[in-house]
Amino acid sequence: MDQWLILAPALSDMPLASLFRRTGKSSPGLLAAGRIIRVASMLHGHATGNPQAPAIVFLHAMATSSWMWKDQVTRLPDFYSLCIDLPGHGLSSAVPWRSFDDAADKVAEIIRAQLPGRRVHVVGLSLGAYVGLTLMSRHAACVDHSILSGINVLPLPNLWFMDLLSYLMAPLLKTGFGAKMNTKALNIPTDQLEGYSQSLRQVSRQAFISAGRDASRFSTPANIADIATPTLLLAGEREHILVHNSTALLANMLPNAIARWAPNAGHGWPAELPGLFAATVRQWCSDRALPAELLASHPLRQAWKAMRA
Repeated sequence: MDQWLILAPALSDMPLASLFRRTGKSSPGLLAAGRIIRVASMLHGHATGNPQAPAIVFLHAMATSSWMWKDQVTRLPDFYSLCIDLPGHGLSSAVPWRSFDDAADKVAEIIRAQLPGRRVHVVGLSLGAYVGLTLMSRHAACVDHSILSGINVLPLPNLWFMDLLSYLMAPLLKTGFGAKMNTKALNIPTDQLEGYSQSLRQVSRQAFISAGRDASRFSTPANIADIATPTLLLAGEREHILVHNSTALLANMLPNAIARWAPNAGHGWPAELPGLFAATVRQWCSDRALPAELLASHPLRQAWKAMRA
């Protein structure tokens, strides 16, 4: 197995900038800098907080990285946060994207290596939500509560066009035009543009195309009726209709799940409404009442009822 070094002075005070790094044979100098763990994956990630506190694993969206959770981590200091760069993204850009199963297995390895014998809360947005659901399906023993936002499990029309679009967009991702186009579509706040642009520059072309293709063809796990993890399914009120319908559908398919919608927000709503997202994470993971600002029913159904009233 590969050896990994957590670059941190101590596990009790691990800064956000710490990361999992592949290294060779251990040495006294390396051991003095942190703690060696052995995992088979090659994913990088940031860890911060008290390892004895309840742990949250954050899984990022497509064409970004663990960077996107930096603000959320600062708002949740009472949790131990592990923000992982998925294959082909961030500091894991050299790791090829293979499948959702492979990505979930790699995340599970990190959880078991970092927090042996413990269960973690999982928070995933978009691509990270697909990985999160797959993780629950394949490694249920690792997951305590989950929050999945912006996921679609319904068939997409014109898949050939979606594939072509990915091939055409991939070369543009790392250009100023591509970055500007994406930041506008996702409503990335101005103060986060540099971090987002850096994430775009890091993502591999192979991962963008392959992960996008897998996401467009994602279907619910065969054992979904057996996934008992308490799950909060979320979507922005202004998301695509397929995401709305998928959110409601998954809430019915998973035996211990509910659905909520973020008011007047889009796909990237953790950046649009960071305070509400952090409060939602804290409340759900602590088994407390969710923020009243969240919409408890499907926004389009609400509009339809209003029209008929």
